[in-house]
Amino acid sequence: MSVGGHSIGGGVPRLEMRGISKTFGPVRALSNVSLTANAGEVHALMGENGAGKSTLMKILSGAYRADAGGDVLIDGQPLVMGDPIASKAAGVAVIYQELSLSPNLSIAQNMFLGAEPSRFGLVDRGEMRRRAEPILKRLGLSLQPETKVESLSLGERQMIEIARALTTNARLIVMDEPTTSLTTRETERLFEVIAGLKAEGIAVIYISHRMEEIYRLSDRVSVLRDGAYVGSLDRPELSADKLVSMMVGRDLSSFYKKEHRAPSGERRTVLSVRGIGDGRRVHDCSFAVAAGEVLGVAGLVGSGRTELARLVFGADRRTSGTVELDGKPLALSSAREAIDAGIAYLTEDRKGLGLFLDMSIADNINMGVVARDAGPAGVRNFAKANERAEDAVKRLSIRTKGTKINVGALSGGNQQKVLLARLLETKPRVIILDEPTRGVDVGAKSEIYRIIDELASSGIAIVAISSDLPEILGIADRVIVMREGHIAGEVSAAPGRPIEQKSIMALSTGPVAEAAPQRSLDTGASR
Repeated sequence: MSVGGHSIGGGVPRLEMRGISKTFGPVRALSNVSLTANAGEVHALMGENGAGKSTLMKILSGAYRADAGGDVLIDGQPLVMGDPIASKAAGVAVIYQELSLSPNLSIAQNMFLGAEPSRFGLVDRGEMRRRAEPILKRLGLSLQPETKVESLSLGERQMIEIARALTTNARLIVMDEPTTSLTTRETERLFEVIAGLKAEGIAVIYISHRMEEIYRLSDRVSVLRDGAYVGSLDRPELSADKLVSMMVGRDLSSFYKKEHRAPSGERRTVLSVRGIGDGRRVHDCSFAVAAGEVLGVAGLVGSGRTELARLVFGADRRTSGTVELDGKPLALSSAREAIDAGIAYLTEDRKGLGLFLDMSIADNINMGVVARDAGPAGVRNFAKANERAEDAVKRLSIRTKGTKINVGALSGGNQQKVLLARLLETKPRVIILDEPTRGVDVGAKSEIYRIIDELASSGIAIVAISSDLPEILGIADRVIVMREGHIAGEVSAAPGRPIEQKSIMALSTGPVAEAAPQRSLDTGASR
């Protein structure tokens, strides 16, 4: 246990960071931050993007040198700061969100890269394999040391990063957003490995925006805000209210925005989907969304939520069913046709499929409406495009020094808002949001919820897909639940009775419903 940055209850903390400050020119990134982590403890580090988490960990790893006055101790011994080799020798290993493995090398070569065992001046590949095998076995991996990393899944690559840390006899391992690209099964395996590391006395500092992971794994949580240490909570004290308040400086009651008036009784249906399917992952799905309504789509990973969205949008070919917009059938065969018809789709993979990271904010925002700016001679009106981008930055509170900055330089939350800005420029009647807050910090989530609420207030019909049940409960007026490619049922709020998480989970894991009442699916009038 730790109080005020000091360990009590006996023993020397594995890690002590005292009075750490760091400035970059006029910017103060960290201000007198102290942090402790004990052996055999999972210590979560939370805070919004820009709170100072990465800077603090880079000081620990030796990538940065702290300003004068602070110090770092490992097992009570002072650490030479600004020296990555010294940090590694002291037992510190950092596994970053962007994995640093070399795909063209073998597992063993990656594990011992830069510290290869040698014999007679040559790399001893046999010794490298012999050392790698017990470490892989220790992590429960049935992989051969000679296997090329390029053939591994993301989850397996994550494990190889941990294996590399164990080759250095790491006593403190930092994991930065380790589950971002992992499947549910790979995530579960990672959690098992973390439990094993903890049992061996290794201290783990775990950085994540995902509350459910924090609740499940952490023994203690410390929070940074605006470069300063806010406080720590031991496991029995953890709650969403306390964590959100510590991270953003306000309580949970103001976190989710649902100020729009959800349609009730007779309402105008904007999007109607009947019997849609692809013959493989999605089967006979029907639902409708009214103007000004937020329809949540819940379900376990692999239930067919994204596949359903792509069929509605026309990104994938459907083999059955119809899609109607304002009562008129749409024969969509491409995303372009869907956009022209008035349907926008925010992909769950904003970096791979949504944004052009090496292009400017302005170019990304204007990507879908370039033709609109062309004059009689086909020459683009750049002044108009820049004005549009500047307006979107202000309207969506995109934090940037200018619209000419590349999108790749922005935080996850601001990247997501740029993608939303691009969609809104197409003037959609329906917006499908697939995991709208994945990989963004808690402050940016709050801002995105505000944007969703404002869009619904303007009369846009919204379909929001999310793996985060509290998020679905917080923003949706009604929820359909998918299981094994079918709509298993619908959950709606009633006067004095909000949508309950257990009702969604029961539909997610139980048998698929025979069929929901057609009136509910066609009109959404289920209250």
